[in-house]
Parts: sequence; structure tokens; C-alpha cells
Amino acid sequence: MSNISKAFPGVQALTNINLDLRKGEVHCLLGENGAGKSTLIKIISGAHQKDTGTILLNGNEVDIKDAQMSRSLGISTIYQEMSLIPAMSVAENIFLGEEIIKSRFYMIDKEEMEKRAQKIFDEMNVAINPKSLIKDISTAQQQMVEIARSLIKNRQIIIMDEPTSSISDKDTHELFRIIHKLKRQGVAIIYISHRLQELIEIVDRITVMRDGRNVNTVNMKDVTIDQLVSMMVGRELEKMDKPSKEHIGEVILEMQHVNRGYEVQNASFSLKKGEILGFAGLVGAGRSELMRLLFGAEKMDSGKILLAGQEVKINSPIQAIKHGIGYLSEDRKRDGLVLSMGIDQNITMSNLGSVCKGFILNKKKESMEANRAIKSLNIATSAADKLAKFLSGGNQQKVIIGKWLLTDCKVLIFDEPTRGIDVGARAEIYKLMNGLVAMGKSIIMVSSDLPEILRISNRIVIMNQGKIVGEFDNDNMVTQEDMMPLMLGGIENVK
Repeated sequence: MSNISKAFPGVQALTNINLDLRKGEVHCLLGENGAGKSTLIKIISGAHQKDTGTILLNGNEVDIKDAQMSRSLGISTIYQEMSLIPAMSVAENIFLGEEIIKSRFYMIDKEEMEKRAQKIFDEMNVAINPKSLIKDISTAQQQMVEIARSLIKNRQIIIMDEPTSSISDKDTHELFRIIHKLKRQGVAIIYISHRLQELIEIVDRITVMRDGRNVNTVNMKDVTIDQLVSMMVGRELEKMDKPSKEHIGEVILEMQHVNRGYEVQNASFSLKKGEILGFAGLVGAGRSELMRLLFGAEKMDSGKILLAGQEVKINSPIQAIKHGIGYLSEDRKRDGLVLSMGIDQNITMSNLGSVCKGFILNKKKESMEANRAIKSLNIATSAADKLAKFLSGGNQQKVIIGKWLLTDCKVLIFDEPTRGIDVGARAEIYKLMNGLVAMGKSIIMVSSDLPEILRISNRIVIMNQGKIVGEFDNDNMVTQEDMMPLMLGGIENVK
């Protein structure tokens, strides 16, 4: 790709970008949200068309007009925002647009598609039933289905946009095994990830982008993570100390002997005022399910919730909000925001009473509250009424935080708060969390990123197969190696 430029109304997304991709290599595109990575891969995949520049494939110039043409050229794309059809089966999604047809009757051969899908899953070493409907499988399993889609036909280029953002460490290792196999077969992979440590395992070269321009292309073996971060953000990131314990007070919340089917079994834990309590575990361990029970999004079979020592009944999110509990969902675009509404409307939606007089919305007051949140949370936007869908992932997360701060929540649940967020925005989210506990708020953080759990939590709770199997005070002695045996084996232990 030579001198690729692309503009949208009011925005120059790419300016003279150059990228060369070699057979059998993993080439990482690195940059903060808004750097232009997604626009560039959408040009390769045919979702966008370049304004200027040239693309050569195997030495021949090509003009990729649409997604079908991209696929016909042997290019497959796995987007971060999944594009599966919920009401269709796993196998039907994998072969969507490339269905197997019975030659005799010109009908779709579902049985053969399910058979081939099962073969792919066996090679990937993942347990997914090809007959299951997409809406009935987990987010992590859906991500593995997206990956399987790229493997059904021989591709010469596979683009992977944040493929590990919602899968477990075990599935990540399996994905890396598949990537190494594809490399040996000569497949070229363009890889995008904000998890910088994983790049060391699979990446050969890195092209760093900033503000829609090339910064540098380097060999992975020749640079450090700190050097990559400096290239991405154009500055040194502020160093963060371990979370402070000086703000921690008495127990503010308890869940006792909570059960819901096989998802959550006899779970008990406590949360203190001014504390960040981390929840670690593999995908499917029951962490998010337990948080949804606390927030009233699902109903418990049995168990108790205590706030400041008093038992409370929480059977709906409305009741949770009234008791001062806010929830930043794992899927912020589905559960946390209304993307077609403005920042101001998103911030006030959980506490409309604060900006209404009777049944009449006070737009001036709504704008004032929104601008206050924008300023205090450093949300990057040109106006309070800008649609939420146009914000970067980090700024969308800040809008959700602003929404819950307006309700004056005492307990905030952060479920995968930095999923799909770049390293600079992550640091801002961590700083915000530390600021919230300094104000006396209490935070429960669910994360599949163990370095993140160790970096930000005061205490760490481990879950496995719906059970709480361990707890650690997060001092300097706790390591990932301490936590992994519990996450994998479910051997109950407290340190």
C-alpha cells in the first residue's frame, strides 16, 4: 500500500500511509484509538474505498471495490465488532456468503457445513457446537466463530482486529498456535491489538500509526514495549504506583451464598469503602454472571445482598440504581450506551429526575450536567450533543462513567473496562478509577487481563466454574503464577 489517503466529512482519516506485508509474517498495526488503523484495514477489506494511493497484491495493482472482491482476492477480515447473525446457527454464520450447495438439488447442504465447521473447531481445539444459534453462545465463543470464518478457505492474507479482546488466556494460546501454523503455510497476517505484551509471542514487524499517518515500521525484536508506547502516544506515559490502601474503610457491600443454576454456586465476597476489588477467572468462570445478579439484571436462585450490614432486595437494575450501584457492562455498545443519542442524553439517562421539572426535560440543565462531566472526565469531543457512536472506545467508557457519577453511585461495577481500548486511554481509565476510590466510591473490576488486575486491584477474587475459589491481598508478592492454578483447576485457596 503506497500513499493511501482517506477523508470523511470534516475528518482526514489517513494521510499518505505506506504499508508492505510479506508472505508468512505477522505484521502488527499499532496506534491509539483514532490513529487510523480501522480505516486502513477497511480499505483492504473493501468496506471503504481509498481516495488516493495504490495497492499492489503479488506485484499487481488492484482496486478493491467491495468486501466480495476482497474475499475473492484471498483476503479475510476478523473485525473487533463482530458481524454474526444471532438467529442463525454457528455453521451458517461460518459459511455465510460461501454456502455449500448440494449439486443435485441446488439446496444448501447444512449437514456438510456443520461437518466442516466441526473439523475447523477440532483443529482450533475449541468446544463449540456448529448447530448452536449464535445468540445462545458466549461472547468469547462468538469471537472464535469469527476466527473460524477466516479459516474455511485458503486465504493469502488474514486481518485480525483485536482477536483476543474477549477470549480467555487458554483460547488466546490456541489462537497463537493457529497463527504460527498459518505462518508456516505462508499466510500473511495483519494483526491489531492493544495488549502489547502478547505481540512479543507472535509479531514479526510493527507499523506504528498516529493521527492517520505513519510513525515508523520496526522489527519486533529490535524494540521494547516502552519504545512502542512512546511511538504510539508521542510522549512518555505517566507511571502508576500500586493502588493506595489509605482510602479503604469498613465493609460496604456483601454477597452471601449466592446461587444461580450452574453459572454461580455458593458465591460469597465483601467489598470495602474506597476499595478496588478485582475479579479474575477464565471466560465462563461466572464473574460477569455474578455481577449481573448484584445489579439485578438476572435473578438469584438463593443468597443475600447486604449494604452497610443491612439486607436489601435487588430484583432489577432500577432497584440497584436506587441502592447506589452502577454497572459498566462488558459490552458497552450494547448495554452501556445508546449510540444514536448524544453524549448529553447518554450521561443523563440514568438520572433524568436531576434534569427534569415534573415531566419536562430541561435541556439547558442537561447540557450543563453533560459539560460538567465532559470537563471533569476529560472526554474528547467537540460538543455535548455529539452522537456517542462517533467517540473512541476510551471516550465512550468515560461517558458511561459520567452517567453513573450523575446518579451518585456508591458502588461501581467495571466489567472488562479496558476491552478494545488503547494504552493511553487505559492509563486515563486507571487514573479515573483511583480518583473515584479516593472520593470514597467502591469499585468491583472484572478483567481477563491479569497484569491489569494486578496493577489496579487492592484485593483479588478468583472464580472458576461458578465458584469463588481464592482470594489474594494484592501486595508485591502476588503474581500471575499464584493465580493461574486456581483459575485453571478451581482448587480452593486463600492467600
